[in-house]
Amino acid sequence: MYGYEMISNLAKKSNHTFDLKAGTLYPLLHNLEKNGIVESYEESTASERTRKYYHLTEKGKDVLKIKEKEWHEYSTAVNRVLNGGLSFATR
Repeated sequence: MYGYEMISNLAKKSNHTFDLKAGTLYPLLHNLEKNGIVESYEESTASERTRKYYHLTEKGKDVLKIKEKEWHEYSTAVNRVLNGGLSFATR
């Protein structure tokens, strides 16, 4: 995807919880690219505008798996606390 497409999809999929600005996204993408997590290429559009597209590298896919596991563990722990807290509050 290209940057604006990422911003738009993230906003839609998160019901606008995550409304990033270009000034937030592009530095993140540049850092990910610098660290070998994403790669980019440029392509001209029908309107002769050049867009920069980004995709995960193999290293990026590995990092994503690790981050997904970390998120699952974290969110599970939070849910346990919240669910335990709710049961204590209703006793």
